[in-house]
Amino acid sequence: MKLISWNVNGLRAAVNKGFLDFFFEEDADIFALQETKMQPDQLTLDLPGYHQYFNSAVKKGYSGTAVFTKVKPLQVTFGIDLEHHDQEGRVITCEYDDFFFVTVYTPNSQNELARLDYRMEWEDDFQAYIAKLDQVKPVIVCGDLNVAHTEIDLKNPSSNRKNAGFSDEERAKFTQFLSKEMTDTFRYFYPDMTGAYTWWSYMNFARKNNAGWRIDYFLTSNRLQAHLEDAIIYKDILGSDHCPVGLLIHF
Repeated sequence: MKLISWNVNGLRAAVNKGFLDFFFEEDADIFALQETKMQPDQLTLDLPGYHQYFNSAVKKGYSGTAVFTKVKPLQVTFGIDLEHHDQEGRVITCEYDDFFFVTVYTPNSQNELARLDYRMEWEDDFQAYIAKLDQVKPVIVCGDLNVAHTEIDLKNPSSNRKNAGFSDEERAKFTQFLSKEMTDTFRYFYPDMTGAYTWWSYMNFARKNNAGWRIDYFLTSNRLQAHLEDAIIYKDILGSDHCPVGLLIHF
């Protein structure tokens, strides 16, 4: 199976920047999006052979996730069943015969870590949600997790130590997540690779200079490691400040 995840930073804008060319060329079995920034009635996508699911924020033009899947899931749920977390369209869960597929757009801690306390609460509640799923069957989690885990996951670690996405608190929560029998699939295949990023600021020619961050992931339950084939960063695909990431897996 080929799985792809992409923070498109506005799906309507991405469609005008070549999104559909990449979508059809890659022909993924499941294609997940984050930061769609739209309501389902604001865009009609003709995706033959795919079932489409959207989870939009109550606030229009903000956040949001989507899943396009060839195989119809056994069931689809939206959010993590906690009302105060489920107003921003951040999670979609698709259940299949052999696994749960979860796409997530993790809240950003914002400038000066203004939303860090909420982020910490979210992390604990989301991780508990995944752990509960994992008791039933293996889980594949993908999306923009808004954290660079280690120093090799961003270009300038020393100057970003206390910034959103690289704070000690956020990194510790990611370590905690992996300790719950979860695998960072990219690091599983490429444990020491540097310069492998998925997000670049629009400022200061960051993408041209590859001054980026790896904050988009595919995580899987550890017991799926034998099923993993490869993890991919599509660094040359434009259309957003993030690039897509992929996972090849067999069942």
